[in-house]
Amino acid sequence: ANRMISALGEGDVMLLENLRFDPREKSKDDTELESFAAELTAGADVYVNDAFGTCHRKHASMYAAAQAVQAKSGPAVAGYLVEKEIKYLHEAVAEPARPFVAILGGAKVSDKIKLISALLGKVDRILIGGAMAYTLLKARGESVGISLVEEDQVEVMKHLLAEAGDKILLPCDHLGATEFTSDQAVAVSDPSIGDDLMGMDIGPKTIEAFSEVISSAGTVIWNGPMGVFERDAYAVGTRAVAQAVAGVTDGGATSVIGGGDSAAAVEQMGLGERMTHVSTGGGASLTYLEGKPMPPIEVLDK
Repeated sequence: ANRMISALGEGDVMLLENLRFDPREKSKDDTELESFAAELTAGADVYVNDAFGTCHRKHASMYAAAQAVQAKSGPAVAGYLVEKEIKYLHEAVAEPARPFVAILGGAKVSDKIKLISALLGKVDRILIGGAMAYTLLKARGESVGISLVEEDQVEVMKHLLAEAGDKILLPCDHLGATEFTSDQAVAVSDPSIGDDLMGMDIGPKTIEAFSEVISSAGTVIWNGPMGVFERDAYAVGTRAVAQAVAGVTDGGATSVIGGGDSAAAVEQMGLGERMTHVSTGGGASLTYLEGKPMPPIEVLDK
């Protein structure tokens, strides 16, 4: 690689193999990280990080390489994408136009506990759908049938709901199924779900309630789908929420889609262009919104 780099002419670009194939890229040993970073930056004068999707990872190419260039008195800077991601995520959380609405979904509430806690003091409403809603519904005393529930999080959610008061809005009806592989959607018109059903998507009354809250928002952040959107039978809720967010954005609100499945959903539905910003980082977006340290960003020259 070094021979090829030395042969580069003006305007040439060299793309390296995926660095994670080298175990030193993700090493827990600082000496190994620094050694690999020194190899990567041997001929480098400037370090540019434009990989926001891995900015929550303290890997050799993400962190130690920046330090290695700085040690040679070279600049370590953010690329255009990283700059854009930070701009929109920061503005959404630090300077939101009100009402500030967060929409959260996905499978596991345990993945979003820190995010919910971080947002409670900042947002006006949190709308929760997806499989994670069933753990919260059970904590509230509703029957959830055979829906996915993280039993070890039920007590935690009871305390979180008490802390949140009326800020958190949960589904009041559902689309269910007798088993996960079934595409025969069963309408459930109440918050509670029958013993032989599992929740697969939010229902029409929930869509109406969520859409009403979204329609008056000044700022929306969205992370996680409302149901099993990969299957048409259970994509109704996610599609409706995406359309509501696109509609309020058309009216001047700021919308930030937090990467991962929600970003995939809005792009799949052809609505990405109508959002203010669709993040490229799932885990990185969550980390930023939770207020956790992001060493690959913090190491860059200010």
